[in-house]
Amino acid sequence: MRNLIYVPIIHTSADLGSLSKDVNKKGIANLGKDVWEKHQKIINGSWDAILHYFYSIFEPNMKMKIYQDGMVADGEVGMKIVEQGIKSGSKNYELISMLIKKGGVLVKTEDFHLVKKELDSFISLAKAKSVPQKLIALIKYNLIKNILLNHRDKFIAKRIDDTLEEDEIGIIFIGAFHKIKNKLPKDIQVIELKEISKVREYQKLLPSYYKNKDRFEELAQYLARK
Repeated sequence: MRNLIYVPIIHTSADLGSLSKDVNKKGIANLGKDVWEKHQKIINGSWDAILHYFYSIFEPNMKMKIYQDGMVADGEVGMKIVEQGIKSGSKNYELISMLIKKGGVLVKTEDFHLVKKELDSFISLAKAKSVPQKLIALIKYNLIKNILLNHRDKFIAKRIDDTLEEDEIGIIFIGAFHKIKNKLPKDIQVIELKEISKVREYQKLLPSYYKNKDRFEELAQYLARK
């Protein structure tokens, strides 16, 4: 039996690199400063809970394979990506570094060209300024995102199947809207660290925070629960 710990995540600003400023500006513009800052605190709290889990259960020299959405390389190049993420303040990459020190092996998880296509589309959307530019960028992004996400998920699932050995533990950090569980072979036992459906629900409710405040607060507490 092969085991995969599935960690559905919400990326922090530190994970977004050069896009973080644009994303923060749009977040404040769309949600208001108070809700956006609250959202950032909730994300950080969710990462504290994830970090607590892995710090508490893993021993040195365990047989682990580490998968990360957006990770287009392993080896020396992959480690440089991790180091850059840590410098940017990413708790995600801080945790990956810790797991590697405990014996984990970082695995190339994604296809560079697929990730770049989606990133280019997202950059166009994030940097659009005029109303016509925003509309065009949004239409293009909506047309391509689900197709690319499906292709990415198929690639990720195959990478896990090809590289996760018998009696090894795999750990995948992946955005909650990815759908790889049904694409994995049945001999891989998937353990959800947090329920994927609840992480998705939290993100779906964020734009309508004031209409769904009570449920939003429940989900926020769930994400931060250790």
